[in-house]
Amino acid sequence: MNSTAFLLGTKVPTQIHTSCSSSNLKNFDSTSIRFTRQLQKSSSHDQKLVQANENPILCTRREALRFGLCIGLAATILQPQPAEAAEATTCELTVSPSGLAFCDKVVGYGPQAVKGQLIKAHYVGKLENGKVFDSSYNRGKPLTFRIGAGEVIKGWDLGILGGEGVPPMLAGGKRTLKLPPELGYGMRGAGCKGGSCIIPPESVLLFDVEFIGKV
Repeated sequence: MNSTAFLLGTKVPTQIHTSCSSSNLKNFDSTSIRFTRQLQKSSSHDQKLVQANENPILCTRREALRFGLCIGLAATILQPQPAEAAEATTCELTVSPSGLAFCDKVVGYGPQAVKGQLIKAHYVGKLENGKVFDSSYNRGKPLTFRIGAGEVIKGWDLGILGGEGVPPMLAGGKRTLKLPPELGYGMRGAGCKGGSCIIPPESVLLFDVEFIGKV
């Protein structure tokens, strides 16, 4: 119910002739409720509310609020869900012979990458405990690199190009990759300084990769 239906200084009547049921909500048309009013002065100088139509709709504050909540709840239930909800479904990883596990959250619609091609990809990198160690989204710029040329860790080349039981990604696709240490940074780890590493040695890595396409 529009908040402008009740104006400041207007007395709210104390009767109601409406209900909030599921059948009524399905056929509810917000334009079918109109508050046509005119103010008429009484002898006591108080303003009296007069309904202009033959079937007035009268309600108390509590019932008006209750009716409004019902309408609001129905609108929330019936409204389309955002596209992100489709990506929030459980993604079951498939383990390839190489040890690389993958799951396509969104199957792409464009061409697959070709070895040696310069491509762009967004990603979020996490340790096995869920801690994020890097994200191109946070930087606001995708990673640009030559695929299959050893410019990135082996698990990335394999996870995007495909091979050894892993299908190639298509442009526009989003894929989760789980890399064993030998396809990641192995025994050396990464970002090590003063005895501590951002990526500890022998770490299993998780990547959410969005393959944007060629440059």
